[in-house]
Amino acid sequence: MSAFRAPTRADRAVLAAARFLLAMLAPVWQWQLRRRLARGKESAVSIAQKLVQAPADRPPGPLVWGHAVGVGEAQALVGLFAALAERLPSHHFLVTSSARTSGQALSRGLPPRCLHQFAPIDTPATVARFLEHWHPSLAVWCEMDLWPVLVAQTARRGVPMALVNARVEPSSLPARQRLRPFYAALLRRYDALWAQNDDSAQALVALGAPAQRVRVAATVKALARPLPCDDAELARWRALVGHRPVWLGASTHPGEETLLLAAHERLRRTHPQALLVLAPRLPARGAEVAALAPSVSTRRRSAGETPESSTEVYVADTIGEMGLWYRLAGVAFVGGSVAPVGGHNPFEPLALGCAVLHGADVRNFTESYEALAAEGLALRAGDPAALEAAVAAAWQAGRGETAARWSRAPLRREALALVQALQHMVESGTSA
Repeated sequence: MSAFRAPTRADRAVLAAARFLLAMLAPVWQWQLRRRLARGKESAVSIAQKLVQAPADRPPGPLVWGHAVGVGEAQALVGLFAALAERLPSHHFLVTSSARTSGQALSRGLPPRCLHQFAPIDTPATVARFLEHWHPSLAVWCEMDLWPVLVAQTARRGVPMALVNARVEPSSLPARQRLRPFYAALLRRYDALWAQNDDSAQALVALGAPAQRVRVAATVKALARPLPCDDAELARWRALVGHRPVWLGASTHPGEETLLLAAHERLRRTHPQALLVLAPRLPARGAEVAALAPSVSTRRRSAGETPESSTEVYVADTIGEMGLWYRLAGVAFVGGSVAPVGGHNPFEPLALGCAVLHGADVRNFTESYEALAAEGLALRAGDPAALEAAVAAAWQAGRGETAARWSRAPLRREALALVQALQHMVESGTSA
């Protein structure tokens, strides 16, 4: 390890205490994994990978490793690594995550030279086996999932380390500051730290990160790759839909479907062939969503039904098919933005040239939505009249206009600058 990030005496004491505690907790980890397996929340494969008992074969040559906790963060890393792979043709890429759902979501559609494994449990022996097997050339953490043994042992081996997409909500900072010695010991191990906004950058410094290593960058979710889609199924659906104008309610929550149905009723006065596809965030709500419009011709994906010429609303109540719906629709209302959820990812539709509409509550992506609005790529439309006008305008502009604007958007350029900085870290073996 370079002197640049060598631990202080206080750091060593904190990390030693964490290492001792987590070593003592190893039997608890294993008991918990067995309990989760019995409840269907783990599989034999996920447990074996978390214990590093049956890791995948390591590909030859240099390898970049990235870690995230959940589905959204893991998919963000995949987009980041896809862009990095274009610049590093001799490297392979490993994405680790903690949640079983992330493994399911990444089971298909990974870019070339990229593979997924579940992250090791945070005990000294397990982490050592993981790092001995994979020996990465660069380690990238996405957001704030900081496991002390994993961070400390990676740094001790001299692996360049970066933290990206870091976000610290101001409301959570006081509680985190009570653990400042712990955060400081970990954050000082990183060669470079990229925060999503100025507040988060200041919070990282307040928690002990060296100010000269902290900078602000666009979210890596702006590098989202187009979601996968079966080409034959897409061709079939395009034939079914024909020239009908289509719009999508993506990842909707209770209350939002009612709003979209009201807007759709207005749209059909001027666009009588319009088709609304509703994809609820929880597919199990399919029957509930379909029942919201008993007087409207509605069909459901989970029932194996396809739209007929008279179908006005189609409920897409299945998992893993958002790539299909975004390709069919020219415009999408991204849910969780009228319901008090904080908004969902706007970059998945944009990656496929799909214009983005949303409600008022986008606190999960505040900076992103503000930047997208400035470029005419996202529009707030929280009532039926506003939605009617926005959808009609998006249809008139066409998918090509959205795709062209997104390709030159500053937010995307800033994310690509982060890719370049990580490339420099890999090639130099040092900080960006």
